[in-house]
Amino acid sequence: MSEQQPSERPNAVSNSSVLSAYDDHVMPIWKSLNVPVKRAAGCTLEDFDGNEYLDVFSGISVVNVGHGNEAVVEAAKAQLDEFVHGCSYVHPNEPVADLAARIAEITPGDLEKTFFCNSGTEAVEGAIKLARKYTGSKEVVALEMGFHGRTLGSLALTGNNSYKKGMAPTLNDVAHTAPPYGYRCARCDGDQCDASCADELERVIGSHTSGDIAAVVVEPVMGEAGIVVPPEGWLERVQEITHDHDALLVVDEVQTGYGRTGELFASNHFDVEPDIVTQAKGIANGLPLGAFTASKEIADAFESGDHLSTFGGNPVACAAALATIDELEGGIVEHAREQGEWLATELQALEDEFDVVGQTRGLGLMWGVELVDPEETGPQNVSPRPDSELAAAVSKRLREESNVVMGVGGYYKNVMRFQPPLTITRSELERAVSELRTALEHLN
Repeated sequence: MSEQQPSERPNAVSNSSVLSAYDDHVMPIWKSLNVPVKRAAGCTLEDFDGNEYLDVFSGISVVNVGHGNEAVVEAAKAQLDEFVHGCSYVHPNEPVADLAARIAEITPGDLEKTFFCNSGTEAVEGAIKLARKYTGSKEVVALEMGFHGRTLGSLALTGNNSYKKGMAPTLNDVAHTAPPYGYRCARCDGDQCDASCADELERVIGSHTSGDIAAVVVEPVMGEAGIVVPPEGWLERVQEITHDHDALLVVDEVQTGYGRTGELFASNHFDVEPDIVTQAKGIANGLPLGAFTASKEIADAFESGDHLSTFGGNPVACAAALATIDELEGGIVEHAREQGEWLATELQALEDEFDVVGQTRGLGLMWGVELVDPEETGPQNVSPRPDSELAAAVSKRLREESNVVMGVGGYYKNVMRFQPPLTITRSELERAVSELRTALEHLN
């Protein structure tokens, strides 16, 4: 009798059994990529039925130094052998101390002190609390189309009503200003925004706030908005206006930090020194860790009891973060920058080749391909209509026909997202671009 294959054995774990358990017992939030993962290495995912996929989404821009990075795994294992938890704000420990010192070295400007938490959302909310405490003001301005999290506080900053339906009211005293999204900016008529577009912030403060501004919160590259890169001078002007109103500039580097844009932090592409920087996602290569970092003067506005996190600064996650930074500084950030330059040229070729590719944009290995219907007018009579149906179909075909996992995002859900592990090879990138071209040819 022949031996049964694993998927044929009674009670064997398979793709279908995992998906069934999700349907039965996991809240129905989102599993749009629908690729169950049994194991992963580098840029490769393997499901329970033995299929392998090229991952160019890295768990929503998280696994920056590659799935299963040996140095990160070994660092986490070594800390597991010492101790797992003691609450880092009750029991000081070496991984937290070392990571805080390291973050002070690598973050932009004179940021010196870090608070550790579990996620990007918590980092954003903590940063707002700190800004309010330091300035004594209460109001916050964020960007339309921006994304900062899904808890009620961070959701108030998120400028997209698709995340907010049924969730109001959220945090009070939040206003929104226009993003630097030139392709769909009525003022710029489809051209690139310029630094003067940042002056909209001044108008919003004057017309939508009482002037009691604690912080302006921005992503240096807007991820969920569709990989929107601000023009030269825009972020600098935002900082100038922010400081003119005695407020703090909070730069949300949750998605852009830790090498994603070809610099350790995307802020380094611009002539700005943030007052507070939020971090998460790639900080520990998949282990849950968030952080926000500020100058000593600002950080010391917090007093004992103002903020706390039971699991924040978990020593295992912090050990993994230290190893992640070592890996990034060992050549991975430079590799991401070089591969991103090649990718920019290849995606521009797609834009030139296909009418349905409205625009390609990005930095490092954070790129978006905006898909459109060129025969129809878009929102506010600006540019072609966003084609979310085509984007969903392209993602599905890539996954099912080519075994390539590529995310879809953007305010209009029409942007293909290239955000692979930063260790991705040229041949793997070539495969991803080639399969995207094939999908566009087939579906267009």
